Amino acid sequence: MTYATDRLYEEIAYIAYHFHWQQEPILDLTHAERIRWVREIARINTRINEG
Repeated sequence: MTYATDRLYEEIAYIAYHFHWQQEPILDLTHAERIRWVREIARINTRINEG
């Protein structure tokens, strides 16, 4: 089973936008690591927006 390409691009764009990371380091992360960073960014955004 492969990971959906569209979902992968969404994760890359989300992390790159918020942390200003380049594509290669994000692609070097495991799926679990990328998901963890996505969730952490979402938590930060939620705290800021509820502020």
